[in-house]
Amino acid sequence: MLRFAVTLFAVIMSSACQKYGCLEGDTHKPKPSPEPNLHECTLYSESSCCYANFTEQLAHSPVIKVNNSYWNRCGQLSKSCEDFTKKIECFYRCSPQASRWINPNDAAAIQSVPLCQSFCDDWYEACKDDSICVHNWLTDWEWDESGENHCKNKCTPYSEMYANGTDLCQSMWGESFKVRESSCLCLQMNEKDTIAMKYLLSESSEESSSISSSEERACQRKLRKFEKLKGEEGEQTR
Repeated sequence: MLRFAVTLFAVIMSSACQKYGCLEGDTHKPKPSPEPNLHECTLYSESSCCYANFTEQLAHSPVIKVNNSYWNRCGQLSKSCEDFTKKIECFYRCSPQASRWINPNDAAAIQSVPLCQSFCDDWYEACKDDSICVHNWLTDWEWDESGENHCKNKCTPYSEMYANGTDLCQSMWGESFKVRESSCLCLQMNEKDTIAMKYLLSESSEESSSISSSEERACQRKLRKFEKLKGEEGEQTR
């Protein structure tokens, strides 16, 4: 049954691909396709906007840099914080769903991707004792002639740079993400997104700012069923 859920994820992503395609970032494919040998970001292996060789940069710990962007300018990230940073990087680089929220002013950027409040709170908790020197990862660095990033300001703990999980999610990547209090009609960067995407892909831009109670209840029912099937699959493999 879990295999069915994974297949459903692929079908949903394929449908999204046909409508939205990939972003126009420098590491993105022209259009999504299967990428079975991903070293990391395997959530998107059935339909991926990134090539396997890109994910080699993320397939080890600690991650020093991705392309020319160094992750360790304030010391190496803790494993828990790094894991969340990888999830965000994987979504942006590899998810064919990302272009559902393409920034109207930049075809290589995303805007207002709905993240679950719980995901943002967990991200903040994972990183709060790590250090960072920029509030906005996209704009606040100083870039040298070779395109490498450097701190302009002193390093400070995440817990001082960001007030809470909401501030982290809605500030670190500029306007890329938006927090939703819903626990279902939002993304968690894991297999549970199969449920949310069914509803999110049907939303119009006018509807995206509001969630009906009936949609929330329907999503929750499907999520509980998915978690039950996943639990049963886990029991069978023990």
